[in-house]
Amino acid sequence: MSLRALGAPRMLCHGPLHRIVRCAILIAEFCSYIGVDVMASRTIERILSEALELPEAERAELAHGLVASLDGPNDEAAAGAWDEEILRRMKELEAGTATTVNRDEFRRRIRERLSRI
Repeated sequence: MSLRALGAPRMLCHGPLHRIVRCAILIAEFCSYIGVDVMASRTIERILSEALELPEAERAELAHGLVASLDGPNDEAAAGAWDEEILRRMKELEAGTATTVNRDEFRRRIRERLSRI
């Protein structure tokens, strides 16, 4: 079923918010299926309504903050390992020893992986 058919405003049916809204609907449907009432609180509905009135940049900042709040504490060991990996890859690129792929191949691989999810 389309978002428009569900009564979503036109601005949510197209553009960058489309996927976020669609994911939220799927999560709500799943929660409903397993018996969890995700919109039980009027406070959540009010906050969501107010958030959707914010300018796009502020909504993005809010979304980022909310998603970041769901992450666990920073893992300094993981951050350090990623820093090392990034430096290693940069050195390989600079030395000309890295195996690279062009954008079209990269997109093909990503689409292939996403199709398996």
